[in-house]
Amino acid sequence: MSEAQKPQRKRSGMYAFLRGLGDVVFHTVLPVKYHNAERIQGEGPFIIIGNHQCWIDPVVMAVPMRKRQISLLAKKEVGAGGKLTKLMRNMHVVLVNRGNTDMEAMRACMKVVRDGHVLGIFPEGTRYHKGVMEELESGVAMIALRAGVPLYPMLIPTKMKLFRRNDCYVGEPIPLDDLREKGINKETCAELLQRITATYADLLKAAEEK
Repeated sequence: MSEAQKPQRKRSGMYAFLRGLGDVVFHTVLPVKYHNAERIQGEGPFIIIGNHQCWIDPVVMAVPMRKRQISLLAKKEVGAGGKLTKLMRNMHVVLVNRGNTDMEAMRACMKVVRDGHVLGIFPEGTRYHKGVMEELESGVAMIALRAGVPLYPMLIPTKMKLFRRNDCYVGEPIPLDDLREKGINKETCAELLQRITATYADLLKAAEEK
C-alpha cells in the first residue's frame, strides 16, 4: 500500500496537548537530553520500546517525534472505566490483556504498523526498578517479529530528577531479519527477548561510561 493509499487517522488533540506540555517540562523543570533522537524522526512505520521506571516515560518517548503520534500499548486495567477507556482509544492507545494471548490487541498492533504508524511498547509490562529489561513480557517478541518493521530501543538509564539533566538514549535498530528467517515460534521469540536484554545492557554500559 502506497503512502497516498494508507488511511489517515484523526490526530488526537489530547495527545498533542500532552506531548506539547511534555516538551515544555523537559526544557525547564525536568530537563531531558535526547541522544541520537534523529534515528526515530524519519518516515515509515516502526516499533519503539523503552524501559519503564516512571509514569511519565510514555511522554518521554513521545516528545522527540514531533510530527508523529505513537500508538502506545497499555494494559487494559489502566483504561478501566468508560470515559477513560474512550479517551485512551481516541489517543490511539492499544489496550491489551496483560499475561494473556490477546488476538484483538495483536491485530490492532499489526494494523498500526501496516498503516504506516509508530507503535510504542514498554516490554517490562509495568514500572520496574530492579535492573533494566531483565524481565520482559513475551508478547513484545511476537509483535516485533510479525510486524516486519524496525525495532528501536530507547533507554532512560536513571530515575528522572527535577532540575537536573536527565539523559535518554535511542539505540540502533535491533537486528530481526535472521530471526524472522527461522520462523516465528517460541524459540525465536525467546532469542529476541534475550537480544533485547543484551541490547539494553550494552546501552546502559555505554551511558555509564559517558
